[in-house]
Amino acid sequence: MVSAIVIDDDKDTVDVFVDYLNLLNVDVWGVGYNGKAAVELFELHRPNLVFLDLMMPEYDGFYALERIRNIDAAAKVIVVTADLRSDTEEMLRRLNPTEVIYKPYNPEQLKSIIKKLTK
Repeated sequence: MVSAIVIDDDKDTVDVFVDYLNLLNVDVWGVGYNGKAAVELFELHRPNLVFLDLMMPEYDGFYALERIRNIDAAAKVIVVTADLRSDTEEMLRRLNPTEVIYKPYNPEQLKSIIKKLTK
């Protein structure tokens, strides 16, 4: 089974995302609400996939992505964001997430990405 962690500061978004992942046979090993929790959960569980929001208070997704890449450069980190600003796009190019999904996301796109990354 595919394992994942889900990180987003909106608890309702996390709940819905986890429910959808479960329908896709993805086992969610942990959820967090800021970038620091993302790094801690990644170190603890080493999941197959990380679903990571960018814009969060305290420790954001950029913080998490950079540290997860330092831990495991090959980690499969899927950024899920509504932020379309050019400075965000530049930062993402530098930090190199595996995939970027823009909110509101298309469930079929999510399904396709999971299938592609877990072959």
